Amino acid sequence: MKTVSISGSLRENVGKKDAKEKRKEGLIPCVLYGGKEQVLFYTNELNFRDLVYTPDSSLIKVEINGKSYDAILQDIQFHPVTDKILHADFLEISDDKPVKIDVPVKLEGDAPGLLQGGKLHLLIRKLRVKALPKDLPDFITVDISSLDIGDSVKVSSLEFENLEFLNPPTAVVVIIKTTRASSIGMEPGEEEIEAAEAAEATEGEAPAEGEKKAEEGGEEGAEKDE
Repeated sequence: MKTVSISGSLRENVGKKDAKEKRKEGLIPCVLYGGKEQVLFYTNELNFRDLVYTPDSSLIKVEINGKSYDAILQDIQFHPVTDKILHADFLEISDDKPVKIDVPVKLEGDAPGLLQGGKLHLLIRKLRVKALPKDLPDFITVDISSLDIGDSVKVSSLEFENLEFLNPPTAVVVIIKTTRASSIGMEPGEEEIEAAEAAEATEGEAPAEGEKKAEEGGEEGAEKDE
C-alpha cells in the first residue's frame, strides 16, 4: 500500500480556544496514539487532501518536530454544517503488528451478464481487512468475468495471501441484477419507449416519491477540543 507523508508541529496549548484559533490559520488539531506515548500536534488542512478526499487508502508517515511515526488515519471529525475538518486521530503502527484498514475494491473483467442486459451493482466499495503493513494491497481485485445475470461475488469467495477480511462472509460485494429489458427480451431502447407510453396514458398521476437514506457516523476516541 502506498505511503503519504505529512508534517506537523507539537501543540503547546490544549483547549477549545487554542484549537479554534489554529483552525482559523488553516491548521487542524490532531492526536497520535497507539505507541509508547500520546502525541498532540497540528498539521496543515491541505495535508488531508490525499488522505480524506480520495477513494484510495494509504499508510501515513507523520513527521513531527524531527521525529517520524508510521500511522493510519483512525478517525476524523467534521463540522456538522460546513463539513470542515475539526479534528483527526492517527493510530501509530509497527511492522510486526497487524493493521485494520479499509481497502478499495477494483473490478476486473467483462461480465457476460452485462452483455445480456443486466446491471452491475457494486455494493461494497471498500472492504475492511487485517494484515501486516507490508502485506496491505492498494486495492482488492474482484474478478467479474464469470458473472451472469443473478450472479454475485461474496466476501467468503475472496482469497488473498496474508490478508484477513473482516466483513461478514455472506456480504455481497458485487452483483449483476436483471433489468426489465433483459427479463422480457426487449431490444435496447424499447424499455424507455414503453415507459414513455405508459406515462402518457397515466398523465396527471403523481410520481412515486423516492426515499432518502441518511448516514450517521460515530466518532470514537477523538479529542473533544473543537
